[in-house]
Amino acid sequence: MIQSLSISGLMTLELHALNNEGAEGNTMMTRMVDVIVKDGAGAKKHTVNAVSGDMFKHIFVEHLIGEAKTHALPLCQGCQVFDPNRICFPPAWESLNKSRSWSKDTKDSEILRGVIETCLIDDAAGILITGEVGGKSRSVARKSAVEFGWVVGRPNEVATESYFHAKYVPEGREKGSGDSSNTGQNIFHRPASSGRYAVVLNVDLYKIGRNDITLQYDLDAPSRQARMAAVLRALAATFVKPTGAHRNTQHPHIVDFEGVVSLSSSTLPAPLVSAINPEFVQQVERIASSLNTLSNESTPIVTHCFDSMASFVDRIAQTASSLES
Repeated sequence: MIQSLSISGLMTLELHALNNEGAEGNTMMTRMVDVIVKDGAGAKKHTVNAVSGDMFKHIFVEHLIGEAKTHALPLCQGCQVFDPNRICFPPAWESLNKSRSWSKDTKDSEILRGVIETCLIDDAAGILITGEVGGKSRSVARKSAVEFGWVVGRPNEVATESYFHAKYVPEGREKGSGDSSNTGQNIFHRPASSGRYAVVLNVDLYKIGRNDITLQYDLDAPSRQARMAAVLRALAATFVKPTGAHRNTQHPHIVDFEGVVSLSSSTLPAPLVSAINPEFVQQVERIASSLNTLSNESTPIVTHCFDSMASFVDRIAQTASSLES
């Protein structure tokens, strides 16, 4: 069975504003980060547009909740309503305490077991469990099985411009943009970014259903496989429809997606190299080959290149189907 999966990709996005830092006056500021890349014998700093891993993790969880509801997988009361506190959402936590008859002497591993059994999101996406058990405050960490990095623009291959907009008001234009009631003809500037973005993410499928304290599985094999397949379907949906900011008028043009998916069926990790490196595909394939020579198995790590969004989704769909068969 697949233990881990990694994706190294290069996505072409046009005219998007999925992630912003706030506003200065009537101008919205887009997210910018600094990266250091090799430049001849040295290195050079580049400031580029990026979408945070937090944003993509949020998008992923939203899709995963939809998968859970579609396939009748367990969700806590907090995740059913997309509450950011998840199982720590007060009604959800009170319900779990009552159903499990926990006391102040309940072990942390038992609390974690209850969380894993109760909710797919808390199991796969992680959570810091905080709340009272038998009148005693507890804090138990549940590590995420899915790890997103920044979706970061390749240096010299991404551009951001600020565009003028005005709120259309048929009457009352004379009020202008100085009207504090926000009913006049306000003007504002909104950014749009275009370019090629490096994508990195890792999914430790073996962690799904596994108790972080006992290191034993609290779910049976069919339940774990159903959750793994749901995670992969939500992963594909995350890139097909990245539901970030300003999609109502700046729905991103997803032009292309290319890269490599690596799969590991052993304790060796699925290799990952950022597409900031122009030779990232070749590097991933070479690392996979080298890791295979270290294993007693024949080929515990396999790689699959994709040259379009369609071939990427096809590969993820095949992998999800293999888990359910």
